[in-house]
Amino acid sequence: MKFFPLIFSACFFALSRAITDIGMQNFVKGKTHTNNWAVLVDTSRFWFNYRHVANVLSMYRSVKRLGIPDSQIILMVADDMACNPRNPRPATVFNNAHQHINVYGEDVEVDYRGYEVTVENFVRLLTGRLTPSTPRSKRLLTDDGSNILIYMTGHGGDGFLKFQDSEEITNVELADAFEQMWQKQRYNEILFIIDTCQAASMYEHFYSPNILAIASSLVGEDSLSHHVDPAIGVYIIDRFTYYALEFLEKVTPGSKDSLAQFLQVCPKRVCISTVGVRRDLYKRDPNNVLVTEFFGSVRNVELFDHVLDIPVCGIDVVGSEGNKTIDKTLTDSPGMKKRGSFVYAKQLPIHRIS
Repeated sequence: MKFFPLIFSACFFALSRAITDIGMQNFVKGKTHTNNWAVLVDTSRFWFNYRHVANVLSMYRSVKRLGIPDSQIILMVADDMACNPRNPRPATVFNNAHQHINVYGEDVEVDYRGYEVTVENFVRLLTGRLTPSTPRSKRLLTDDGSNILIYMTGHGGDGFLKFQDSEEITNVELADAFEQMWQKQRYNEILFIIDTCQAASMYEHFYSPNILAIASSLVGEDSLSHHVDPAIGVYIIDRFTYYALEFLEKVTPGSKDSLAQFLQVCPKRVCISTVGVRRDLYKRDPNNVLVTEFFGSVRNVELFDHVLDIPVCGIDVVGSEGNKTIDKTLTDSPGMKKRGSFVYAKQLPIHRIS
C-alpha cells in the first residue's frame, strides 16, 4: 500500500511539469487572483444614521448575490437598525422609500456588531493580529492571491473616519494597515471604496501597491444622502451607494462590465459631490478589469480544443487469481525509478487473542 503515494506523487510531479511548460498564462489570461474577500464596514450608531447601515447592507447583498460566500465576507455593523424600537417594520432594513429590497434579509450574517466595531478590531482584522481565541468568522483569512473589496461608510472629515462617535481612524493609520497587509502577503489587489464626507482624504497617504481607491467626495465636499422614507422619518441611503447599487443590480456573475464603468456610476449631476479615484498605485487598466473580480467570486476556466501533451503514468494489473502483482510504470522524471512491483494480500492479518 505504501507504493500508492509514490505513484500519485510521480503522476502529480509529471503533470506539474507539463503545466509549467505550457505556461500558466494559457490557463488564466489576465487574471491575477485565486480568491475573493469582502470587508464591509458601517461605523455609525444611532437611529438618525439609518442610511449608513442601509449602505453597508446594500453592498453585502450585492457581493453575496454575485458569489462571494458568507465565509469570505466580514460584515461590521455598528448598530442594529432592524431591531431598533423606532423601526416601524421590525427585522427589516430598506434602502429605498418604495421598499423594493429588504437588504437585511433572512440570512444576513453580521460578524462584528455594536461595540465590537472599533478602530482596534478593524486594524487587527486587516493585519491578522488577532488573539488565538478569535473565531474563524471574525478572521480575514486572505493570502497573496486574494482580491479584497473594502467598503466603509460613516461620518468623516479631512483625514479621518469616525467610529461610533467615540473614536476615529486616520488616513495615516489606514495606509499603514494596508502596508502591513502587503508586507505580510495578505492581498493581491484591493478595491477600496469609502462613502463619507471628504472621503478622498482617506486615500491620500496610501503607498502600498495594487490598490484602487474610490471616494464618494473630494476634500472639502460633503457626501450627501439620497432621499427620505416618510414612514421611517430618516434618510435611508447615501447618493453614491444608491447609484452604485443601481449599477450592481444589473450585474450578473457572467457580466463583462468593467471597473471603468463602475467608476462612472455617480457623476456630479446626480451625486452632487465629486467622486474621487486614485489609480497611481494600481498597475492594471480598469477597462480590462471585470467588476466581478472584486464584487463576485467567479472561477475563470479556459477550454482547449486540442490535446495537451501531458506525460502519462500507467498502472497495469497482472493476474486475476490469488495475490495480485501490480507493475507500475512511472515517467522519465529525474531521480525516479521507472518500474517496480508490489503485492496485494487478500486480507489484512487478523490479530488473535488467546
